[in-house]
Amino acid sequence: MDDQQLPPDQMRAADSDRDACAERLAIALKEGRLDLEEYQDRLNTAMRAKTMGELWPLTRDLPEPPAVPEPAELPAHSGRHGSPEWRERLEPWRGLAAMSVILIGIWGVTSIIATEPLLFWPMIPIGFMFLFTLAGAIAGNPGERHRD
Repeated sequence: MDDQQLPPDQMRAADSDRDACAERLAIALKEGRLDLEEYQDRLNTAMRAKTMGELWPLTRDLPEPPAVPEPAELPAHSGRHGSPEWRERLEPWRGLAAMSVILIGIWGVTSIIATEPLLFWPMIPIGFMFLFTLAGAIAGNPGERHRD
């Protein structure tokens, strides 16, 4: 063994090492292997750990978490919105809906502050966004049009 090389337990711990330890502790808490107080104590120790030797004892008495199976491929027509194609088609409309809620909320708050209903100005930007979203939906994805 080289005189210059440190034993593995004296090697400096990286942020990713501390994060992996914290994740393992969270799994143990979720499984009921640790109570909340013990989890918090171990997590605090993990976040202050400077060496790998300080991290290893925190999870040594915990079994390896089970392997997470790969998600199964969804069938093409699983449910109303289960297919990736539907998700892609709905994504621009979600953005329109979110922006509409925000703009209408701003209009509502300003109307409350003014103590009277103001002109419904959100219809202008929402109308333009609707037209652009509709045009994009009709035109489709440019990558799909050029496929053979």
